[in-house]
Amino acid sequence: MRVGIVILPEDRWWAAEPKWRAAEEYGFDHAWTYDHLGWRDLVDGPWFSAVPTLTAAATVTSRIRLGTFVASPVFRHPVSFMRELITLDDISDGRLLLGIGAGVDSARYDGQVLGGPELSAKQRADRFVEFVDALDGLLTTDGYDHRGEYYAAKGARNLPGPVQRPRIPFMVAANGPRTMRLAARHGTGWVTTGVKADDLEQWWKNVAELAAKFDEKLAEAGRDKATINTCLSLDAAPVFSLSSVDAFVDATGRAAELGFTDVVAHWPRSSGHYEGREATLERVADEILPGLQGE
Repeated sequence: MRVGIVILPEDRWWAAEPKWRAAEEYGFDHAWTYDHLGWRDLVDGPWFSAVPTLTAAATVTSRIRLGTFVASPVFRHPVSFMRELITLDDISDGRLLLGIGAGVDSARYDGQVLGGPELSAKQRADRFVEFVDALDGLLTTDGYDHRGEYYAAKGARNLPGPVQRPRIPFMVAANGPRTMRLAARHGTGWVTTGVKADDLEQWWKNVAELAAKFDEKLAEAGRDKATINTCLSLDAAPVFSLSSVDAFVDATGRAAELGFTDVVAHWPRSSGHYEGREATLERVADEILPGLQGE
């Protein structure tokens, strides 16, 4: 099993840099940051942009894979985003992973701050499918044309193209049937947060049901399950995975039993979301990660 860590983009670089260096030194397989203009109640505090943050992280690491957790169409256009991704893939020497999801409507800050219309669930899914299809074409085809309901591109150039061929791996976040089909078609990997639940056992039951449904979508798409990574965001559960070493061992064990190839936890914060102790993270890195990655 591969294990990743999410570092929220809330610290000035003098404070953030040691975390990114440590993520690699601790032996995590991948490290991620949120791609939002602002996130929940943290919108009232410091917040930095994902792509520059990952670019800086790429310059202070050499092995660990880096990614967005997750990018969305809410405030991005596929043409300009393609250029940013190609640049970041180049600077990281082919270590970029694109976590990508549908995003939420204008009831959340990313949509509100741009003053755009509130979209229905169907419209968000339509936009997401178009966004992913367009990005796939833009990253793989120089001089790409696209005209859809939400986006257009005319002769979009992509030279020199990504370092990774045929393109940067897409880790598609999806819980619904349509977006799961998209993940099965375009994804190098599938990402899920499960379904929100206040009870831990219910959350894991929901995750198991989603994993079974995704297996069905893979079969429908003619994809061999062994060819796609499946990634679970552990901290969508009602118990923070790094609240203790035992909690982390329990969470990763359950994920492995359900067949997930990857899990992602969050760097502990001093208060609020993902509150925990960095000492727990250090113990997990020292005592638990080597055994998980050796299985």
